Amino acid sequence: MTVPDLFRATRALFELPDGVIYLDGNSLGPLPRAARERVAREVEKGWGSKLIRGWNEAGWIDLPVTVGNKIARLIGADAGTVVAGDSTSVNLFKVLTAALAKTERKRILTDSGNFPTDIYVAERVAAGLGQGHEVKVVAPEAVEDAIGADSGVVMLTEVDYRTGRLHDMASLTKRAHAEGALVIWDLAHSAGALPVDLKAANADFAVGCGYKYLNGGPGAPAFLYVRPDHAGRIEPLLAGWMGHYAPFAFEQHYQPAEGINRMRVGTPPILSMASLDAALDVWADVDMQAVRKRSTELTERFIAEVETRCPELELASPRDPARRGSQVSFRFGEGYAAMRALIDRGVIGDFRAPDIMRFGFTPLYVGVEDVIEAAMHLEAVMRGRLWEWAEYQRREKVT
Repeated sequence: MTVPDLFRATRALFELPDGVIYLDGNSLGPLPRAARERVAREVEKGWGSKLIRGWNEAGWIDLPVTVGNKIARLIGADAGTVVAGDSTSVNLFKVLTAALAKTERKRILTDSGNFPTDIYVAERVAAGLGQGHEVKVVAPEAVEDAIGADSGVVMLTEVDYRTGRLHDMASLTKRAHAEGALVIWDLAHSAGALPVDLKAANADFAVGCGYKYLNGGPGAPAFLYVRPDHAGRIEPLLAGWMGHYAPFAFEQHYQPAEGINRMRVGTPPILSMASLDAALDVWADVDMQAVRKRSTELTERFIAEVETRCPELELASPRDPARRGSQVSFRFGEGYAAMRALIDRGVIGDFRAPDIMRFGFTPLYVGVEDVIEAAMHLEAVMRGRLWEWAEYQRREKVT
């Protein structure tokens, strides 16, 4: 199958509303047809017919690892090293506390481009442990030089959620290990967007979400990765019965399960997990290198179109496609109102404070014709100064 044929085929796997150009898959992926069918079937045939028997007969109990193995293929990890469940924040808490328990160093190093929830979690972990830990935040471009003998854990998001700036995972991981630090990577904006190779990079831990490029649905389960040589020796601070070596023995005291299963906590959300499981089947015949190549073509074309048509907008993303993920961001002082006007014209992107208009490009369902049309609509918004309309100035709860 040629590359154009591949992406025409994958586009047909999604339910996309007529008249909409969807450039916000980096925030919430669209509905895969298979996910709709799977959830309906799970409700009717699983929960509806099997009731409690579904845990055994429908394989519910194994879904976190089943889903984890599908994600593993997309992030360069071996089977049995990834488990799905909980949220990205909860998973970060688990891997961060596990990592800190492996080092006597007290510094958690991160950067200002990290997603705020990651920094919040780190701050509360540092305070809650009460052992003198501190969080050091530096500029993204200063990370490499900031890694030193006092760094215990280096905690980074591979792709900056605002600008799309892409960290060099292999280089920074190597640098951290040379200084004796452990590394945690947040893959929320890279899993399913570009090739990731945790194994080749020798990453210690990773986390990510299931509802962006993986298209698992609103609030879909997240995932976490633990390098195999760590998995059998770490004991996360947050423990639950699903992470016990014998959950249905109902023993009074915690004893960790083998390997990645010890990172499980509570009962998995089966309907959400089933949706994510089905959504991941979209990737069965997709080569991530092909995704990356097409993504670069789409983002390069969008930048060229917008800079020609909308000179008022300032490119916030790295110009070099090798240094950005699968999104393009522009700065504009009235970006929130302008984005609302654009959405009303059927082009859905999103806004990130203080002035970022953000557009995600997912080759599975976005084509070159969408890119050109989106830029034309953006030009109409800018030329018409539609951001000045009062209806677009009102802030909604979710931006």
